[in-house]
Amino acid sequence: MTTHSESAIPAPPHCRHTPPCPTADATDRDAAHVVAAHPEQGWSLLCNGVVLFEDFGELLPDGQSCAARRSDLLLASPHRRAS
Repeated sequence: MTTHSESAIPAPPHCRHTPPCPTADATDRDAAHVVAAHPEQGWSLLCNGVVLFEDFGELLPDGQSCAARRSDLLLASPHRRAS
């Protein structure tokens, strides 16, 4: 398991959070702080440079896209249920 302290990509230089936000290649990258939210368009920019979409799909800073991990997130959060 990769944690943000072990990842190859350092936290963005503009991240001033303590502890630092997870990096874009960390498994918990969605836990980074939101720096720009556009709910009307269905996306948010996280402090680590990840664009998180409302369906939990992601666009990484290097241009790689990641499919939504909705089922994984639902299993991890029992209070969330698919509609």
